[in-house]
Amino acid sequence: MKYVRRAVYTLLLCLLANYLALISLPLSWPAVSAAAAPLCWVALLAAFIYINLRPLPRTAPTRRIQRLAEGCELLRLFAAGFALTCCFQLAWLWWVFWTGGEDGVPFMVLLDLLLVVLSLCALFWNGMIRVYLTSVQLGIKHRLLAALCGWIPLVNLWYLAKIIRITGDEAEFETEKWELDETRTESEICKTKYPLLMVHGVFFRDFRYLNYWGRIPKELIRNGATVYYGQQQSAAAVEDSGRELAERIRQIVKETGCEKVNIIAHSKGGLDSRAAISHCSMAPYVATLTTINTPHRGCIFAEYLLGKVPEAVRQKIAAAYNAALRQVGDPNPDFLAAVADLTESACLARNGVTPDIPGVVYESVMSYCKKARHGKFPLNMTYPIVRHFDGLNDGLVSVESAKWGERFTLLEPEGKRGISHGDVVDLNRENIKGFDVREFYVKMAADLKRRGF
Repeated sequence: MKYVRRAVYTLLLCLLANYLALISLPLSWPAVSAAAAPLCWVALLAAFIYINLRPLPRTAPTRRIQRLAEGCELLRLFAAGFALTCCFQLAWLWWVFWTGGEDGVPFMVLLDLLLVVLSLCALFWNGMIRVYLTSVQLGIKHRLLAALCGWIPLVNLWYLAKIIRITGDEAEFETEKWELDETRTESEICKTKYPLLMVHGVFFRDFRYLNYWGRIPKELIRNGATVYYGQQQSAAAVEDSGRELAERIRQIVKETGCEKVNIIAHSKGGLDSRAAISHCSMAPYVATLTTINTPHRGCIFAEYLLGKVPEAVRQKIAAAYNAALRQVGDPNPDFLAAVADLTESACLARNGVTPDIPGVVYESVMSYCKKARHGKFPLNMTYPIVRHFDGLNDGLVSVESAKWGERFTLLEPEGKRGISHGDVVDLNRENIKGFDVREFYVKMAADLKRRGF
């Protein structure tokens, strides 16, 4: 049905764009009498406005997805209308200039070309504005490249096709996600016995309007989960962050009466959580700890870099970072202490005095990239360095360093695409083919519920 509608809309758009040319042709079937011409003009104009306002039926689950799908459809109509109009215009111009068209046609040619350009431009910009305002997957890169490529003939058409593909896939994927959640809403598959405490990694904070975990928490909550955040400083020594997390756990238990929490911790957050459990007496209040891409055995490359960077440079970088993070809420950030605690020697020494506590279930998850380009900046730059020193990695942490606890899950990327250190927490809000990050966490929470946690 959608292809029939698209064909009809494309034909109507072509008729409007080429209206003056059609009525100027010396053929009987498209000729329009003086009385009927205004009615045809009004009808086509009304159709054009309707197509621009409602290119698709209102079937999408949310307003954002509906606007995104409509924008993508408008761009498809533009591409089809542009191709059809070009063919018609070439045929008409050939008739005008090679068969000696009737008097006054040259003026009609200019007027018709102006109408063609205006109508197609209106369709194009209506679609582009919609996808620019609603798409998540386009990101900054594709938005900028599309703007630059728009000035290069042929390349702009190629990039338009790319934008249509990205936004079309996004609208379809998000619709399917929403429908899946709707079918299982009542079952609350993520409603665990104990709430989820999500602990961020180093150099990030839990901001209200910029979620470290991307779209994951909202997906968990939609499926019944109760979610809290660690809210520790962005950069501090592991023991200091552990004490902050311990205080946060006490606060959650006291306010909710939940008795315990299930911790899901990413990167250095896993080390902070282990410190809170083992050194801050939090074991009675923690049911499970699942670490995500955590360097339990440290990073060899971090130790190497610390040894190579001059002391003055290190102090200057640390001072700049600490000053910036104080402005966004960190009371006492310590850049160098955080980095030093991620080195191999520091982690191995800490492991010796940080035993797993009986009664707490320890599990770990890890992903990896296959190529440097699979990680967004700066992970694409650190990947080859980490590979040289640590082996298979996600751009920061090696697979061997992340193994910990009773169960280890290695996320194997499908095809050529890898899963980076940021991808595994939806940091870039990217839909990766073969790895639905939101569904992965839903299944993780569902498994905790199934096991009674």
